[in-house]
Amino acid sequence: MNLAATVADKAGKAWHQASTQLDQQRQQFAQDVVAGLSARQKTLPCKYLYDEAGSKLFEAICELDDYYLTRTEGQIFEYRLPEIAQALGPEVVLLEPGAGNCEKAEPLLAAMSEPVAYYPLDISPEILLAAQRRIQGQLPQLEVVPVIGDFTDPAAWDSLPKSHYRKVLFFPGSTIGNFTPEKARELLCQFSAQLSSGDGLLIGADLVKDSVVLERAYHDSNHVTEAFNKNLLHRINSELQGNFDIDAFAHRAFYHSLRQRVEMHLVSLAAQSVEVAGTQFHFTEGETIHTENSHKYTLPGLQALLQETGFNTKQYWTDNNHHYAIFYAEVP
Repeated sequence: MNLAATVADKAGKAWHQASTQLDQQRQQFAQDVVAGLSARQKTLPCKYLYDEAGSKLFEAICELDDYYLTRTEGQIFEYRLPEIAQALGPEVVLLEPGAGNCEKAEPLLAAMSEPVAYYPLDISPEILLAAQRRIQGQLPQLEVVPVIGDFTDPAAWDSLPKSHYRKVLFFPGSTIGNFTPEKARELLCQFSAQLSSGDGLLIGADLVKDSVVLERAYHDSNHVTEAFNKNLLHRINSELQGNFDIDAFAHRAFYHSLRQRVEMHLVSLAAQSVEVAGTQFHFTEGETIHTENSHKYTLPGLQALLQETGFNTKQYWTDNNHHYAIFYAEVP
């Protein structure tokens, strides 16, 4: 087989593999949406908010004055970056589940001492590939290998390259807050199982604070979060032959103090029926679809959670208002 034929054969296999993977993801999306809308409290998995359009909307949310989380986390990294990089140590492989556009990893990688590789894991291939080109342009000596998959699925981790170097798992953005306490515990146990003794976890978490500050962050005055939430209905219409009337649903976000979480919902403004993937769903006026949680932590609570799931806290950093925290922990 000549070189051209070999290249064409590899390209064909890669295309077929990618196509098969997308078909499987579409089938899983349909199953999850039908199951969620069939529940007594209708719900949709928050991971499906982050398709290409949703990820771009979330990037816009992060730029809003109302959304303090990204800004506050960024300030901690800006002021404490040398300390954080020193805590991580030299010659590290950085793994980032749910990496998105990878922009939070870039300054960290630049500040680290001789990082070996960066493996971002996310469900959005377009954004990951663009980030790979950008990061390798800035850090040409760094191996950057994007991995397409859902980081909550243990099978997705099998696609990560193997390395004998120390690994640090980077989980910023208070993504841990999207999981219920039980699911957060399961996820962190899954993380620790992927690591070896001496490997680390760098994790960001939003802290408990005044409800007015919290609710404004998820119900911004520019209505970008509303567009982000409703984009999930657009995606269902586009990918699963849904017929949601987007204007017949309203965005709602509120802080549940007992559960220490902000909840995001889509509220049906009238009694109506919707079809998705050939299945009919009925809504009463005022009925909601629960789309996302954002749990908030206390410092002792997060430290205890890390301890329970196989990590020893080594250091943490907060802003002056104690609105947000970044923890570094290691597997003993």
